[in-house]
Amino acid sequence: MKLKLLASCALVVGLVMVCVPVFAHHGSRVSYDLDKPVTMKGTVTSLLWQNPHVFLSYNVKDDAGTVTDWGAELAETPHQMTVRGWTKNTLKSGDEVTLTVFPSKAGTPRGLLSKLVLNDKMIYEINMRTAE
Repeated sequence: MKLKLLASCALVVGLVMVCVPVFAHHGSRVSYDLDKPVTMKGTVTSLLWQNPHVFLSYNVKDDAGTVTDWGAELAETPHQMTVRGWTKNTLKSGDEVTLTVFPSKAGTPRGLLSKLVLNDKMIYEINMRTAE
């Protein structure tokens, strides 16, 4: 009887250990409001070429001249961005861009990048309806 109980417990622990990573990567709808895209102009401050997702930092100046540091997570890994033709040097500090992001539900100046325009050319666009 003790052996069956021990084997059952070991099986449950093993299954939990295998399943936990599946829950670690959650859908974008948890953190970002995919129903309210926001478009803004900004100046690139950095592009972090890292896993699990590339991250873009940029400054946005409002009508009063106040600058806010924003960040946008791209939905893709560095490898996926390389397949799109990007490199870690595609965007440089000082580049003027127009971005559309799905804003953070927490109200912070963060978002999930939906569209990016550089020099009047769209260089990134993703449809989050199909990417989730």
